[in-house]
Amino acid sequence: MRSFYHFAMSYRGIRDRHNNKKRLADWMFQEHDFPKQTTSYAELTDYLEFNSPFPEALSIFDELWTEYLNYEND
Repeated sequence: MRSFYHFAMSYRGIRDRHNNKKRLADWMFQEHDFPKQTTSYAELTDYLEFNSPFPEALSIFDELWTEYLNYEND
């Protein structure tokens, strides 16, 4: 199973700089302490709760997490 981080990096190429999925992916890329190798929802949400880069980040993460699970199960 590929890590959530690697899945989310596919959003970095989006040209719309106002896209919140892109914003979160760009932040994850810049955040050196982000748990890049994990596939654990609990570990990722704990990290984001204490280090959220913008107000909508947790809800955007939940959307991306659902896409990640669907992608990994296809």
